[in-house]
Amino acid sequence: QVQVVESGGGLVQTGESLRLSCATSGSILTIYAMGWHRQAPGKQRELVARVTKDKTTNYADSVKGRFTISRDNAKNTIYLQMNSLKPEDTAVYYCNADILSFGSDKTWRKDYWGQGTQVTVSS
Repeated sequence: QVQVVESGGGLVQTGESLRLSCATSGSILTIYAMGWHRQAPGKQRELVARVTKDKTTNYADSVKGRFTISRDNAKNTIYLQMNSLKPEDTAVYYCNADILSFGSDKTWRKDYWGQGTQVTVSS
């Protein structure tokens, strides 16, 4: 009943910028938090940035000062502005959403994930 779709990945050179978008849709009552994780080949998935319903933000130390997460509550969409990109930022970036949804006279809270978008930074 809920869809999560990312866009905006691509290939850039060191020092350049990208902006990722994540749009959610479906039978949504409340989005408690949304965020971005990334996973490089052979590595574990790690948290990059997160924003709560009240727009409180958290960042991984490795991206703090370079990345900015923002949230448009009216559109149920988040963005990740990535500046000063480095080769170590290369990964598949996944959008995550903590959502209370409804259907068939029931409600439930679940963690939803997008399909991922590839970000590659060349040195």
